[in-house]
Amino acid sequence: MSNNLLKGKKGIIFGALNSESIAWKVAEQAHAQGAEFVLTNAPIAMRMGEINNLAEATGAKVIPADATKMEDLEKLFTEAMEILGGKLDFVLHSIGMSVNVRKGKHYTELNYDWLEKGWDVSAVSFHKTLQTAHKLDAMNEWSSIVALTYMAAQRTFPDYNDMADNKAYLESIARSFGYHYGVDKKVRVNTISQSPTRTTAGSGVKGFDGFIEYAEKMSPLGNASALDCANYVITMFSDLTRMVTMQNLYHDGGFSNVGVSNAVMQKFMEE
Repeated sequence: MSNNLLKGKKGIIFGALNSESIAWKVAEQAHAQGAEFVLTNAPIAMRMGEINNLAEATGAKVIPADATKMEDLEKLFTEAMEILGGKLDFVLHSIGMSVNVRKGKHYTELNYDWLEKGWDVSAVSFHKTLQTAHKLDAMNEWSSIVALTYMAAQRTFPDYNDMADNKAYLESIARSFGYHYGVDKKVRVNTISQSPTRTTAGSGVKGFDGFIEYAEKMSPLGNASALDCANYVITMFSDLTRMVTMQNLYHDGGFSNVGVSNAVMQKFMEE
């Protein structure tokens, strides 16, 4: 259902890989709500994914960009403003990667070269994106920049590995840069802490299927789907949330405030 919440708004959506991606769902919902945008991903991710299908369905242009490279980001924002005809109203940062997770390195045995790569892709790229947008004066006043995160930034989930550290750093960037961007340009910067979600990236974490079931039983409302998350992102892009900034917003069916649930306790009490 469209309420034209984003009618006339323009933006950039990072990280749509395939139809399982939260970024993919955000693009579909943004299009349905009247927004125009460009899609972007790293060239290697674009070769693996189906982003051109999404571009065709939403009337979007695709601009390849490695979000760890300042020159790519400057080209991306400059071309996006040219294509869309002016400054931007929203940006979604939906990027995350851990080589240590991918290669099965235990947290106590991290390869630091791999750690640095994952940290750059998953967290520092957000600072680089914000810095580029700020330098180019690419965002309209009251525009909204959102990054996706996970509550392993606050609590220990052993197999989430160094991605937990990356997410903690990402959330800190949102607060720190969000202050300066708010003062300077009235631009909002927030993170959304989503339920465990069956995406290509999420499914790479050891024991992911079991954890999804656990989170489902812990959360009073159950796990939030990728589509639910996309709808929340749309509200953050809209004018309805124009005074929300520097926040880490939990979108997890209540998981983050539950110590233990009856459903989980029942599993331990079964004979």
